[in-house]
Amino acid sequence: MPYTGRGRVLSTLRGIEKVRIGSYQLKNRILLAPMAGITDQPFRKLCAAYGAGLTFSEMMSTNPQVWHTEKSRLRLAHHQAAGINAVQIAGSDPKEIAKAAQINVDYGAEIIDINMGCPAKKVNRKMAGSALLQYPDLVRQILEHVVNAVSVPVTLKIRTGWNKEHRNCVEIAKIAEQSGIQALTIHGRTRECLFEGNAEYDNIKAVKRQVSIPVIANGDITSAEKAKSVLEYTGADAVMIGRGALGNPWLFKSVESLVETGSIVFEPSLDEKCGVILQHIQSLHQFYGEEKGYRIARKHVAWYLQGIQPSSNFKQTFNAITEPQEQLIALEEFFNSIRNG
Repeated sequence: MPYTGRGRVLSTLRGIEKVRIGSYQLKNRILLAPMAGITDQPFRKLCAAYGAGLTFSEMMSTNPQVWHTEKSRLRLAHHQAAGINAVQIAGSDPKEIAKAAQINVDYGAEIIDINMGCPAKKVNRKMAGSALLQYPDLVRQILEHVVNAVSVPVTLKIRTGWNKEHRNCVEIAKIAEQSGIQALTIHGRTRECLFEGNAEYDNIKAVKRQVSIPVIANGDITSAEKAKSVLEYTGADAVMIGRGALGNPWLFKSVESLVETGSIVFEPSLDEKCGVILQHIQSLHQFYGEEKGYRIARKHVAWYLQGIQPSSNFKQTFNAITEPQEQLIALEEFFNSIRNG
């Protein structure tokens, strides 16, 4: 069947489904979620190297006053090693968000993702993120404006609803499909739930049954086995990993192997992990510069330690260091002590 211009799922000769978003066919069904303060260029490159089939930038505001700031410049920075340049934007005014989409495409965005899932109060107070789920008519206006404004594929990320009494993800999904959205990601929680409780896979399954565009399941995917079971239960076309990737970028390799080939890949050796962590921290120093890089590095090291030596006091030691090179030296000495311990 020839490509029709809409996002859909293709079957390969081996029977493994491949997801297509617009003219882009993803290399697999495992995606990295956009996360503010986390999915910068260095982290996207790292996750892509370990198998993420698509990575998203940090959320960009549609407020024109911040488009040309240093913070926005860093968030928009892309490298071909991170794969397709997918940029997420958030806003509430249909014309403003359409203009922001156009500007991001001019800057090199190949996919525009609209955020209607962020539960943060500072975002919701501006009637952006998941707050929009309360107003389906406004959702439609925004989606239609953006789709008509750009020539690249437009995707949407939502939650299951604003609260448990108003779960309207099926309604929003139908609006998205009718508006020309080419893939839909659903975080299986309401805005009210924040990140508490268990993800609502039943609701993701219900959406998948009602629309023909690719549906991407998000929420609580922290292992290859969980990713496989979510795909099978919901019928979703892909999974999106967010918090599960923090300090654990090699998770994508494990998920890809189990989901795509049915084989289990063991975690990297301690030596490989240590080498990757050092490279990641060094890349953060280079990307952000000395004044900011060492601060950004602290949270990533804390996440890495959770998977290597969670009871260690090294986190406090590391957080007291204010020189990038000293951070690298301290990390290397710490890893050597673990190897020799």
